[in-house]
Amino acid sequence: MDEIIQGIAIYALPVILAITMHEAAHGYMAKKFGDLTAFNAGRISLNPARHIDLVGTILVPLTLFILSKLTIGAGFLFGWAKPVPVNFTNLRHPKRDMLWVAAAGPGANLLMAFFWALMIKLALLMPEVSYARPLALMGIAGIEINVILMVLNLLPLPPLDGGRMAVSLLPHRLAYQFSRIEPYGFMILLLLLFSGVLGAIIGPVILWVKIFIVSFFELYI
Repeated sequence: MDEIIQGIAIYALPVILAITMHEAAHGYMAKKFGDLTAFNAGRISLNPARHIDLVGTILVPLTLFILSKLTIGAGFLFGWAKPVPVNFTNLRHPKRDMLWVAAAGPGANLLMAFFWALMIKLALLMPEVSYARPLALMGIAGIEINVILMVLNLLPLPPLDGGRMAVSLLPHRLAYQFSRIEPYGFMILLLLLFSGVLGAIIGPVILWVKIFIVSFFELYI
């Protein structure tokens, strides 16, 4: 039980920051390209309370983390936040600008992964400091969470960010046909997750990105 409590303490802040930055980035980019929907709803904010979904951000990830720790000995996380409201018709160039609005979320997660890598680097430079080890563990969790969020959201499956980006890049007729998948996107995602196909698709990409970050920042723990 102590290990579970420690795991929750280490993962809590990275999870909250990853979700907050991801959602706020969408809203900020939408505002930049002319849509004030998220701004008027107060969603361009670094206040986690504005983005947290009680079920998707807290109950589901917490339950999965505890159950996976008890059954397989490793923490497993899956969840979601309140989606940022974006009215794409308000964008100056809806089809083109959709690409940047969608890409902002994964881009924020990549920046957060770099931030946590720097925190690990800082911890390694001060091994004698009492908070060095907790900071390093939190940094490892931060890289893991943000890389997973980034790669997962880049899947070309509406309504994930990668799906929005694909709609933006495809010719109009194909984009319209592809966008019709959106009502079934979450069900397809769950099917891929529980069948093991999702892990087989994104697992190698997640590993490659983590190796790149570790090598780039020379993180040898």
